[in-house]
Amino acid sequence: MRTILIYDGSFNGFLTGIFDRYERKLEDFTIVRSGCYQPEIDSTVVTIDTDHAKSKRVWAGLKKHLSAAKRNEVYKTFLSELPEMETVLSAFILHIFSGSHTVEDLSHPSVIAVTKIAHRVHREKHRMEAFIRFQRIKNGLYFAMIDPDFNVLPLIVSHFKERYADQQWLIYDKRRNYGVNYDHITTKVTEVQVDLAAESAGDFLPRHLVHADKLQYQKLWKDYFHSVNIEARKNMKLHVQHVPMRYWRYLTEKRDFS
Repeated sequence: MRTILIYDGSFNGFLTGIFDRYERKLEDFTIVRSGCYQPEIDSTVVTIDTDHAKSKRVWAGLKKHLSAAKRNEVYKTFLSELPEMETVLSAFILHIFSGSHTVEDLSHPSVIAVTKIAHRVHREKHRMEAFIRFQRIKNGLYFAMIDPDFNVLPLIVSHFKERYADQQWLIYDKRRNYGVNYDHITTKVTEVQVDLAAESAGDFLPRHLVHADKLQYQKLWKDYFHSVNIEARKNMKLHVQHVPMRYWRYLTEKRDFS
């Protein structure tokens, strides 16, 4: 009989589920995020309480078998939030802990799957770092709204913390309804949840909240962008290849300032 382990959706919760699999000696099992569970006939459902001590033991075990790069791939795969993510990661971790194979064994489906998914997440991370644009609000805070395909916000914090170390900024993931706020005085990053529905306009804040200087700079940049554009050399196919259309909503030069 299959055992379904339901966890809270956190990374530590997932690792706790892996620990419980070994503790309960389960062979036929599935780890499922709460809210994604679909009842099955002839299955036993167990709700997993996140236990940081258990998750640390699993992570310590992975440290013994995996390089830092491969552990990053495990985390990136988790952040993908793909429907098959838990199944892929469970198979990968059990494969690694079996001791009979290594991560260089590219013939194993779980190793291939983790590598491919992690690469997709890393590419989304890289594009978010390149295309995010901040708006300066009247209180001096720099704000950016994002809507990435994968949950890459935890992966991009260090980039912006280093690049904008002397500024107060907030990056908010509207799809997942959470953000990170950086305090340049204390250099601390805090996770926040706010209701932006009444104030946000698409991926940007409404004009009445934005600092007047910022609005002027945005208009100047857009005017400059169009002035240097050579119509005869326009190659939309190449442009879209390097800057996919789904990222245009972040770019100042693509906005309407009328």
